[in-house]
Amino acid sequence: MSPTQLPDHGAVLAEVREVRRAGIVRLRELRLPVLTGMSASPGEGSPGEPRFPAVERLLRTAVAAIGGGTLQEAAEFSLGLAQGTRDWPPADRRRRAAQVYGVSVERFRKNQELMVLGQVAEQLVRLASGAPAGAAVPASDAGTAPADGSAPASALTSASATSEPSARPRPLAPSHHRIPVRAGGHGGHVTLHVHAVDLLRDIDVVVSPSNTHLALPEPYKSSVAASLRRAGAVRDPAGRLVEDSVRDELRAWSDRFAAPGLPVAPGTVAPTGAGALAWQGIRRIFHAAVAVPRPGTNDYDVQPADVTRAVTRVFALLAEENGRSTDAGLPPLRSLCLPLLGAGRGGLTPAVSFAAVWAAVEAELARGGDWDLHFLVRRPERALLVAELLASTDGAPTEEPGP
Repeated sequence: MSPTQLPDHGAVLAEVREVRRAGIVRLRELRLPVLTGMSASPGEGSPGEPRFPAVERLLRTAVAAIGGGTLQEAAEFSLGLAQGTRDWPPADRRRRAAQVYGVSVERFRKNQELMVLGQVAEQLVRLASGAPAGAAVPASDAGTAPADGSAPASALTSASATSEPSARPRPLAPSHHRIPVRAGGHGGHVTLHVHAVDLLRDIDVVVSPSNTHLALPEPYKSSVAASLRRAGAVRDPAGRLVEDSVRDELRAWSDRFAAPGLPVAPGTVAPTGAGALAWQGIRRIFHAAVAVPRPGTNDYDVQPADVTRAVTRVFALLAEENGRSTDAGLPPLRSLCLPLLGAGRGGLTPAVSFAAVWAAVEAELARGGDWDLHFLVRRPERALLVAELLASTDGAPTEEPGP
């Protein structure tokens, strides 16, 4: 395939998911125009040969390019490429892949499976570009951008590649990506930010992860909560602290609503002003208490259900505050930015955190919620994962539980 005609990552992922549902033994019955076109590359089949054997060889090459480990093993079981699994029913293949990660079938279906199939699709796009295994597809080549300016998930791959000597410098990866999503028959877009939280501009509400004691970290630390505290502080022209606005407002909320010395329930959300971030167009910070301190340690426990509960509460608070804003003649809160709650010291994997956040977002979108949604990550490799997971919500049929 010509480098100027590289397939879109989302289209490739949709067909990989079709193969997972049907299995390798039914390739002949599937309509896979993208994978069929990709398998027509030199060395993939002979003229006049049925295309489905070439598609199988292409899939095996892509899975092998993952480079081993649990990711490759789960991909082999998911697609029926592992020895002896070719004729397994889809439910059995999914169950065996879930065992690779040591999770339940339902949890695997909602979390790791999207990541595994997304990585297979990523390797397929890399193979189509002629890049070696593990190399990145330049963002400008990874499919044609939609007319509305949305970015295919594969546009992020250049940011996560390892540095290699090159005749010319690798272009900087964009820090904002607009990705189409779908939930409950309702379509929309999510903007993915790949930068520090204190660079956000003109977003009404930013969600900040917190512990159940609503105790903010010191402002010199690097977490989302610490960065928002630091950026929201009012300082004099010499940089000296004048007012620790975010901390003071959060303490005032805690003094009013929380029992002295006791934690709030996981999933509680405490709204405050944005302090000096108001100059950047940030109007509110919603502090989501999802991390439960582990006694006698510096560690935290985060449950995905608490993350989902907190994000659900965020949407409820938005509606409540908009009711008061209307009464006061203020513009409504419309835009919301969500980090991967619990994916730092909370110990959740990025995929599990995203699934927990998305469960609440999807429910809100399915009921017709009209919000300008944003996701925020700092690390390019996490951005790639989130982009793939977001892209998988649009354009591919929604799977029912089970086979």
